[in-house]
Amino acid sequence: MSENITQNTENTAEQLNEILKVRREKLANLKASGQDPFVITKFDFDNDSANIKANFEEFEGKTVKIAGRILARRIMGKASFVGISDCSGKIQLYVRRDDVGEDVYAGFKKWDIGDIIGVEGFVFKTQTGEISVHATAITLLSKSLLPLPEKFHGLTNNDLRFRQRYVDLIMNPNVKRNFEIRSKFIKFMRNYLDNMNYIEVETPVLNTIVGGAAARPFVTHHNTLNIPMYMRIATELPLKRLIVGGMDRVYEIGRIFRNEGMDPKHNPEFTTVELYQAYADFNDMMDIAEGIISGAAKEIHGTYEVEWLGEKIDLTPGWRRLTMVDAVKEYAGIDFNTITSDADAVAAAKAIGVELADTADKTWGNALYACFDQRVEEKLIQPTFITMYPVEVSPLTKASPTDPRLTERFELFVCRSELANAYSELNDPIVQRERFEKQLELRERGDDEAEMLDEDFLTAMEYGMPPTGGMGIGIDRAVMLLTNSDSIREVILFPTMKPLD
Repeated sequence: MSENITQNTENTAEQLNEILKVRREKLANLKASGQDPFVITKFDFDNDSANIKANFEEFEGKTVKIAGRILARRIMGKASFVGISDCSGKIQLYVRRDDVGEDVYAGFKKWDIGDIIGVEGFVFKTQTGEISVHATAITLLSKSLLPLPEKFHGLTNNDLRFRQRYVDLIMNPNVKRNFEIRSKFIKFMRNYLDNMNYIEVETPVLNTIVGGAAARPFVTHHNTLNIPMYMRIATELPLKRLIVGGMDRVYEIGRIFRNEGMDPKHNPEFTTVELYQAYADFNDMMDIAEGIISGAAKEIHGTYEVEWLGEKIDLTPGWRRLTMVDAVKEYAGIDFNTITSDADAVAAAKAIGVELADTADKTWGNALYACFDQRVEEKLIQPTFITMYPVEVSPLTKASPTDPRLTERFELFVCRSELANAYSELNDPIVQRERFEKQLELRERGDDEAEMLDEDFLTAMEYGMPPTGGMGIGIDRAVMLLTNSDSIREVILFPTMKPLD
């Protein structure tokens, strides 16, 4: 409550406490007089503000029922104007004592901004040309006991906006648009994959081991089994088990949990889609990623041109596909094709100020990836698929038939941000075990984001997994792109926040 109060800069704490007291007294009086709004269980509205405004000629003079929250009012003697916000927008009401009745009008004059009301009346246009509803009956449906932020300044403190999204949605109507676009994007993606004969599935959120990505997990405890359990950091391994079982095209849209830092691009819980297709490779996944994101932009915005993070982005299909070696050559000036030894690769990276992580082996592949990560990624603005990642950073990916140092993997970058990650999936159980054991060595050396050994997954692979293409798309970041949002918190309804003292 104190956070809400601090937003109203025109009132002292004492004045606000008086407002709270008065509103509670009003509710008490309503209950005492048999007009308790909270006993009302339903209001049968049949229209909304956007529809009325869009089809005024059809509705003019006709009776409608609408419901919404009072956001503005101009109370006069025998007639008043009220602005309400409903599910689709805002509309003005004209309320006259002679139409609604003297007792109702007297009660109406005591209602407050923030109260929720139901209205029946006919549609008309005022002398100033504003489409309005002339009320013939009004009903108080819910009493607001806390004052909304002062209307001219609104709710502008981002920390408070994210903590009190309900107030943010009331005071900042454009916020709702982000989440409408999010819903449309997910719907488009589902339709896209369903039309390709994919099956949507659900896999466990709680796991007995960590697997499917390089990330630090959240750890919890199962009381009955008396064992530690881990919130999933990816859906990869369960979905690939389904590929083994003969479900050739599967996807899951779900929440992922990673015990990591928070910044404009990261939240500890986020949403991804992971999909796997038997008898396909990472090239097929590139086609799908491009089709989903560009197609959604076209359907939602009517254009492939969007703006994000201060850049004009062209999502027209035909995105650039660039190997990591070629990207490092083009943007960092090092041609790893001409470097054969690990020592020379590490020296070349160091020459441009790139240092390998302490836990990383000093290899050609790790040097290549470090150069890309530290010198190239920040330069990728337009949609670009970076392909052929070193095997050291891709433990679940099939090696390239032409260069065993590299894997058939891509990441999609738009405006310096990773939106998708995909592989030609490793399906050799012997090599997979070797990769897991290497990850186990890294974990023992202090890398707590390394993969854990998953014996059941290896057992599944030994039954035989077909050649498979797999991909994950970060839904939150894709929505950031489509809504021109500079923070992931703008596209997650209830982002993780540091507790208040």
